[in-house]
Amino acid sequence: MVINMQLTSFYKKALCCAIAAASLFLASHAQAASKRTTSSIVIDALSGEVISSSNADKKRYPASLTKLMTLYITFSALEKGDITFDDKLKVSRHAANREPSRIGVKPGETISVKEAVLALIVKSANDCASVLAENLGGSEEEFAELMTQTAKDLGMKNTTFKNASGLPNREQKTTARDMAILASAIYHHFPEYYDLFSTPKFKYKELTFYNHNHLLKHFKGADGMKTGYTSAAGYNIVTSAERNGRRVIAVTMGHNSTKDRDLKVAKLMNYGFKKLENNQQPPHRMYAKLELPEFDDFENSDDKVWGIQIGAFSNYIKARNYALDIQGKIHLPYAQKTEINVEPATTGAAVVYRSQLIGLAKHEAEKTCYSLNNSNKSCIVVSIQPANNQHLAMSEHE
Repeated sequence: MVINMQLTSFYKKALCCAIAAASLFLASHAQAASKRTTSSIVIDALSGEVISSSNADKKRYPASLTKLMTLYITFSALEKGDITFDDKLKVSRHAANREPSRIGVKPGETISVKEAVLALIVKSANDCASVLAENLGGSEEEFAELMTQTAKDLGMKNTTFKNASGLPNREQKTTARDMAILASAIYHHFPEYYDLFSTPKFKYKELTFYNHNHLLKHFKGADGMKTGYTSAAGYNIVTSAERNGRRVIAVTMGHNSTKDRDLKVAKLMNYGFKKLENNQQPPHRMYAKLELPEFDDFENSDDKVWGIQIGAFSNYIKARNYALDIQGKIHLPYAQKTEINVEPATTGAAVVYRSQLIGLAKHEAEKTCYSLNNSNKSCIVVSIQPANNQHLAMSEHE
């Protein structure tokens, strides 16, 4: 009896200590969460201009926002023809064991590229992120190196990736600004795949998974992109929406709940649309609308290569993204044969990047400029000289 009483007393003390330790842990975690600062940014998706930002360059854990880069590289491989959506990817034991968000692929199985992509977008599946990484990069470590290099190439100055999913790693960090750059790159570089981000649900085998992005249902015009959470990162989101021909991209990171995160990003996007609507001037110089003449009788009078210059920007990414956007909106039969050229130029102490579409005959360039002018878009005709390459010739149609 004495022994039993002693044991009971011991277990009571142990239980009390465990409760106290758990309470201390939860209290410290709650305190850390309450002290957590957030980061946010909202940009004009067309021009790349920042509309609003707060702590946008603070390094943070991306959590599953990481998967946007995994998808960017996957879309690039699809565009190059290295893979197709129907290709089957092998599942390793390492990939199958990734926790906690997963669709349950098994070692030795295969899964199609499209299934893996949808699993990342809808379910944020860590197992499928590793499947893509291993099949495209040889190993997840090698793929992470490719992710980091791609980030640098896109102008993401403060981002390092160590895995394809966003599972905790102290060295895997990014910023709200860098995530906005990545989101913009996905939207502009791979418009044919962007619609996948609005997929509401995804079925794999007998299971149905639903999209984590609540903004798709509750925010007018929202059509992507990705949520993320770990205890160290907090609740993160990258999202985009379009209204009345204008598009904003918003990022917010480090929130204590999905509700706080979603309210913040909705506020950011509403503010972004309001600013864009109140700005009556387009991002570039307004031109008077011109009557479009007939060019059928025009002949190319020389053997020069011609093109159009459509803007000048503070960095390369903005210049390229704008050229991609304009290239996709020119409704003329030869528009798609143009090539994007971004030319750096020094003006005083600053460097600007001239955004150009080249590879046209002179009459094609002139007709394209007239078309853009009719849409209130800035444009000048550019001649590419054989001898001294890329000498600008101002057309009378400017």
